[in-house]
Amino acid sequence: MALIMSNLQSNHAPNTHLEDSSLEAQSELQIRKGVSCTDDPAVAAAELFDALQQPDMELVLFYCSPKYDLTKLAAALKLHFGDTHVIGCTTAGEITPIGYLEGSLTGVSICTDGFRVVTRRIDNLDNFEFVEGERTTNALISTLQRKADVPSAQNTFGFLLIDGLSGREEAVVSAIYRQVGDIQIFGGSAGDGVSFDATYLYHEGEFHTNCAVFSLIQTSQPFTVFKTQHFVASEEKFVVTEADPEKRIVTEINGVSAGREYARMVGLEVNKLTPLIFATYPVIVKVGGDFYVRSIQKVNEDESLNFFCAIDEGLVLTVARGVDLIENLQSLFQDIRQRIGAPVLVLGCDCILRNLELDQKDIRESVAQIMADNSVIGFATYGEQYNAMHVNQTFTGVAIGSKK
Repeated sequence: MALIMSNLQSNHAPNTHLEDSSLEAQSELQIRKGVSCTDDPAVAAAELFDALQQPDMELVLFYCSPKYDLTKLAAALKLHFGDTHVIGCTTAGEITPIGYLEGSLTGVSICTDGFRVVTRRIDNLDNFEFVEGERTTNALISTLQRKADVPSAQNTFGFLLIDGLSGREEAVVSAIYRQVGDIQIFGGSAGDGVSFDATYLYHEGEFHTNCAVFSLIQTSQPFTVFKTQHFVASEEKFVVTEADPEKRIVTEINGVSAGREYARMVGLEVNKLTPLIFATYPVIVKVGGDFYVRSIQKVNEDESLNFFCAIDEGLVLTVARGVDLIENLQSLFQDIRQRIGAPVLVLGCDCILRNLELDQKDIRESVAQIMADNSVIGFATYGEQYNAMHVNQTFTGVAIGSKK
């Protein structure tokens, strides 16, 4: 059992992100972070509450192992946090104040006069329609405008948590992004360890599945929404010539069986394709001048390929090659510090495939230290969202700085 408490405060000065906002008023950002490693849900919830409690909490965000009895955990969280605005989800690993863990409960509480959060849940993703995402987003924008300032890219960002086995990430994030204007979005797909049986989101005192929880968060602090991946384009390109986007299955590449053609491009026989090969050689697509990762889940008996993202016919993809993950992260946080100074909090969504790579390359401790040095609280996901895109093998999030 372990319990870590952190109380971070930052004194404010003029914020270049809020040139015309009344949220410029002086305030103090208060952040408390914690983690419990006990497997007893009642004890874990009590320990997290002890670590996070502070007056007038605007938001409590947590991530939990799917190994907990979620019914008991939900009851315990509701008992301790009461009517506080609490959201969270199950994970494929937790990024905590003491590093990467599995089997833990970790979270953060935020309190300040210049911080406002509005949240809505979208249920029944099996039958999701674009209009539902649009209605949800418009309602949140109206609610936030009544509570605080007019939402804009300078003072507001969006945060999406979604059932990681719904297969509806592309539709949901696309519908939301169409309505938010220039406000940036990041998010993660809830996980279930390496079981892939069921994932859950916590909202309004209970765990739910087959749903998404979308929040608009407005702050007077400087912030930056980011994404990074440690892959670059190779010379191997191909065209998807037959696919089922709804099922995320590609049956043909360049007019031949997808599995066999992909194996040829990475220099292997199709029977040598493994999850490790797919993680080492994902594919990337170029959209708007930037690359986004599309990871392969498995090869089927008919030599078709299952992807973690929807892949449509006619799409031109490039086999990617990896670069140093640690250098990539260090470069990311150096850029963040240049933009907003040392972050007081980073909310991060890190792909499960990146998490597995840490063990394969024996770099978990080094990466955990980088995360801790930059105040990251987050989780290993079944997929990540960045603006209108659903991606894989990517680290997305928001970094919040102190006023200067």
